[in-house]
Amino acid sequence: MKTPFKPKAKTKPRTNQQAGVALVVALVLLVLVTLVGLAAIRGTTMQQKMTSNFYDRELSFQSAEAALRAADTAIQINAAAIARNCGSGGVVCLANPFTDPNLPANSIQTVVSGTGAGQFNPGAISASQPQYVIENFGAYPDPNTSTGFGQTANAAQYGAQGASTTAIYYRVTARSGDPASIGDRAIVTLQTMVKQ
Repeated sequence: MKTPFKPKAKTKPRTNQQAGVALVVALVLLVLVTLVGLAAIRGTTMQQKMTSNFYDRELSFQSAEAALRAADTAIQINAAAIARNCGSGGVVCLANPFTDPNLPANSIQTVVSGTGAGQFNPGAISASQPQYVIENFGAYPDPNTSTGFGQTANAAQYGAQGASTTAIYYRVTARSGDPASIGDRAIVTLQTMVKQ
């Protein structure tokens, strides 16, 4: 015998219990992705600024080195380029002559633009013409040729006095340019001793 057909009881349709939770989760994820993107943009911008500053500093370093070479040439051919004699009594020479208020007038030499010996071609990328100051530090024993007391084994052991030669030493301080004209660009200051 066949069982009679029983219709199923009607069930109420389920109502969506999320009530906008998916929208909130999507918005939170969108905010997180935006923050990650902004952090990446900020990092890239910072790296570009660092690279630009490093490039500017390298240009300034090369300008200061060009000023050192120009000063070395000036020592050989132009005695008027020497600012002062720091070896004489009563003369005080600061470590950085560019900051010395007692530096004689016209002591800061600017490297001439050009392509010849002792000249500097800054091009369009350099911030300013490099400058240098030459100071005479006096005559001192030349360690390469001096055989005076303490310079050889015989002198130390037997007190023998050998020949002693002297050389004139110059201190050259160079910078990549005048701070008044450079503005916020990098400034590099180099210093060396030159023996003549």
